[in-house]
Amino acid sequence: MSKPELWVVAERRLDHIEPTTQQLITKATRLAGDHFHVVTVLLEATTDHLEDELQPYGPDEIRIVRDDRFPTATDAELADALKQLIDAAHPNTVLFGATITGRSIAPRLQAKLQTGLTADCLDLRFDDETLVATKPSYGDNIMCEIICPDRRPQMATVRPNTFVAQPQTDATPAITTAHITFHPVARLHVTAATPVVNTATTVGDASRVVALGRGAANEATIASATQLAEKLGGRIGVSRPLTDQDRFTHDDQIGQSGNTIHPDLILNFGISGAVQYLVGMQDSQTIVSVNSDPNAPIFAASDYGYVGDAQAFMTALLAQFA
Repeated sequence: MSKPELWVVAERRLDHIEPTTQQLITKATRLAGDHFHVVTVLLEATTDHLEDELQPYGPDEIRIVRDDRFPTATDAELADALKQLIDAAHPNTVLFGATITGRSIAPRLQAKLQTGLTADCLDLRFDDETLVATKPSYGDNIMCEIICPDRRPQMATVRPNTFVAQPQTDATPAITTAHITFHPVARLHVTAATPVVNTATTVGDASRVVALGRGAANEATIASATQLAEKLGGRIGVSRPLTDQDRFTHDDQIGQSGNTIHPDLILNFGISGAVQYLVGMQDSQTIVSVNSDPNAPIFAASDYGYVGDAQAFMTALLAQFA
């Protein structure tokens, strides 16, 4: 009797695999044990070889569907292709990264399948063949365990950087192909994909992060923070209020609705420490926080704290690099 299939849907970022995919494969192989067959589903062009970026992480199988329209396919077209594959193979579980793309495709697919979808998960486990997905709720004040007992496949999206991708030295996944009928969406057509950020490290994979909150949002402090991030070889991250500024985007945001990060060092300036923010950075190796409020919750989650002015602290720290 064949094992039930546990799928990880591979996501591409321009000409490469989005890193959350490798993170999910690593987690899936640990969950699978001897009970599940881990399949990475890859939709790529006929000239692509993105499977080369997946093989080292050791899924049991990489199932490839090739069509030259996939690199510029709409989310609706990709959801339709996945629906056809699922109807043919009947997997037990399907996992996506909770990226902008994953958060768009997964609910479209869930609606087509009329099954359950747990979004923005922070942990996964199985109870026999039932997926138990852990996600925050009520403003991240509690963690909920959610199951889908009556419908298959079970579906979940997982926040980027929740798990650590770990390549295997002896990984030899089977490479197979599958076929679907591409159904174009007439009302929408993507002609090209263009990066909106440079090729530098993002806040999600930076080893050093200078994080700014509402209390460090003035021009002078942001300029000093930029210099400090450059000196440290890191990136600037922000709490939710600062994404309203033109210079910051969702890609810079840390927290429940932004990025989950695990840097070696994070310096928090002017961040009070709402639970929604803490869940995104609490696993950082070293946490240093500066806030003028001695009772700010951020201090309880910090390894080192300084009660005082963020700008003054940055100025003194930058002087050490002179």
